Amino acid sequence: MTRNRLILLAAIAVSFFAYTKVMAKIGSGSPPPDAPLEQQADLIRVYKSDRRMVLFRGDTPLSTYRISLGSTADEGPKQREGDEKTPEGRYEIDWRNPRSMAHLSLHISYPSPADRQNAEAKGYPPGGDIMIHGLPNGWGFVQSMHLLWDWTDGCIAVTDQEMRDIWARVPDHTPIEIAP
Repeated sequence: MTRNRLILLAAIAVSFFAYTKVMAKIGSGSPPPDAPLEQQADLIRVYKSDRRMVLFRGDTPLSTYRISLGSTADEGPKQREGDEKTPEGRYEIDWRNPRSMAHLSLHISYPSPADRQNAEAKGYPPGGDIMIHGLPNGWGFVQSMHLLWDWTDGCIAVTDQEMRDIWARVPDHTPIEIAP
């Protein structure tokens, strides 16, 4: 009986893995069109300890999102590749990926020159590919259950629908401030 359960669990695990790999290759579909200029953000603020991200236009908040972060985000700012921490500081959205393995993604310009210097002084690569993104492709049905734990490798995650809204409202070169 135990052997059969192990085989069943292994089959389920392989199925989940295969499903995730196939969906990652399929991609997110078409990104949404840009929001009207008056609805576009000129600043993003992330409050790590509150697990909250706010889009601003001037001093006016446009939208607020609950977020998941890197699995060790509460242990301070990102310092090196593989530490699974979310960076802290001022960056910008420097490019976007409509065909990412997660539902759409906006790249955060981490590492800054100071981040790179700090990591290299300690003998580590600084890491990179820090994004704001939706759920892994094919897993959108999870919706806000993803908020039950921090599960990214250092990125900022939202639901797929929220990511579509963020994509439309955040132009390239929008500054992002990530606070502890």
